[in-house]
Amino acid sequence: MNRKIPLSAIVVAGILSACGSEPSAGPRVDVTIGQQLIELKEAHESGALTDKEYARQKKQLINNLK
Repeated sequence: MNRKIPLSAIVVAGILSACGSEPSAGPRVDVTIGQQLIELKEAHESGALTDKEYARQKKQLINNLK
């Protein structure tokens, strides 16, 4: 089965994978938590993320606010 992964899923994965690591030397991209949640939801709705992956990443984003 050949599924396309939406750009938003790639962006969310990149943002989440960088959490806790040292800042990169690349250009800074300011993305709000709200935008990250929207993109995460879009990735889930498109089938790029399972229910479990979506719930885990959503929880991680919200917990990072505290």
